[in-house]
Amino acid sequence: MSISSSSLLCEFPQGSLKKMREIFSIITWAIVIPTLLFIVFARKKNPTRKYKLPPGRRGWPLIGDSFQWYKAVAGSYPPEFVYQQVNKFGKIFSCSLFGKWVVVSADPNFNRFIMQNEGKLFESNYPKSFRDLVGKNGVITLQGDQQRKLHGIASNIMRLDKLKLHFLDDIQLVILQTLNFHDNHVILLQDVCRKATINLMVNQLLGVSTESEINEMAQLFSDFADGCLSIPINLPGCTYYTAMKDEQDKLCKNSVGNELLTWQDYQTMSFTQCVIDETLRIGGIAIWLMRVAKEDVIYQDYMIPKGRAVIPFLSAVHLDENLYKEALKFDPWRWMDPQYQEKRSWRNSPFYSPFGGGGRFCPGAELARLQIALFLHYFLTTYRWTQVKEDRLSFFPSARLVNGFQIRLMRRTNTSKVETSQ
Repeated sequence: MSISSSSLLCEFPQGSLKKMREIFSIITWAIVIPTLLFIVFARKKNPTRKYKLPPGRRGWPLIGDSFQWYKAVAGSYPPEFVYQQVNKFGKIFSCSLFGKWVVVSADPNFNRFIMQNEGKLFESNYPKSFRDLVGKNGVITLQGDQQRKLHGIASNIMRLDKLKLHFLDDIQLVILQTLNFHDNHVILLQDVCRKATINLMVNQLLGVSTESEINEMAQLFSDFADGCLSIPINLPGCTYYTAMKDEQDKLCKNSVGNELLTWQDYQTMSFTQCVIDETLRIGGIAIWLMRVAKEDVIYQDYMIPKGRAVIPFLSAVHLDENLYKEALKFDPWRWMDPQYQEKRSWRNSPFYSPFGGGGRFCPGAELARLQIALFLHYFLTTYRWTQVKEDRLSFFPSARLVNGFQIRLMRRTNTSKVETSQ
């Protein structure tokens, strides 16, 4: 005989039934409320439930994407591999490099976020071979308070007021000494730039001044870095060369005898500054940086796990066609266009950062720009030249011209100021 549930319930007194319903309600809420609290708490404690890792691919076993990466950075178009991945996965992606699963960024705002959070969320991290070469006490490899102190010392040495008082004349004397070539002389311009830079550094910082010691230091530096920041000057007849003459020759005419340029002269080199900006945009030495996340980092919809290597690829921003029209074209005039003025702020713009940023911003940025401007002035007003051998840029293991930019020099006849001073 079957008994229905409704007939059973009818057997209980109404008071008992009401109590059972109350007990059931209490038990239900006792289960539901803790469950809801657990879900909310778990979501707060475990951000991976809400955020995702940057997308990407693993590439080949062990070697990952390292071959494609090195092939790109060793050529004259270093962001090639990065752009291929950007087209597939977006401006922040993951790939396998150096035997590690890393995050690469071609996003200007994320790059700035990384650099501005140096020492907080991220810290500098380079391969062992690089750390061994630079040394454990180098400003690039140090961390924390030691890095900040050493960076502060370097920044203090190269403050703007010290550039005016101590470096301005010394740089010019070094350049005049370095550019003492006879007519029809064939030189490797890259080596000349390197020698002028080393000459100034060892003279100012180490007190070295003899020709043999300077040459030795220059060779050691060459072996160390395999090239340094070179100045890819265009050939006579090009538009920018002609414009450099509506500015540098004028400075010569305004000077008398063998007088050196003043700080005011340097500040009037407005087009020269455009040339420097364009040179650093296309051929800057720091085309990518290496950092590692100190803790789990949340950025937009992504979560970067603690210990994950992160690579802000600065060159991918500098050569982005969406940011710079005809990005591969050497066009100094672009910096005179109002639309580029916001990008041009190389101290704090996310779109143009040839000297890095944050706590590791290059302390020698102003000095480098001053040296390049003065070198261009004396070189352009002293010589004409023809290119002897074809050349191209390479960025591995450092920024350099593959053949050193070999040129034949011819002295200009209207450079009495420079010739008198030599």
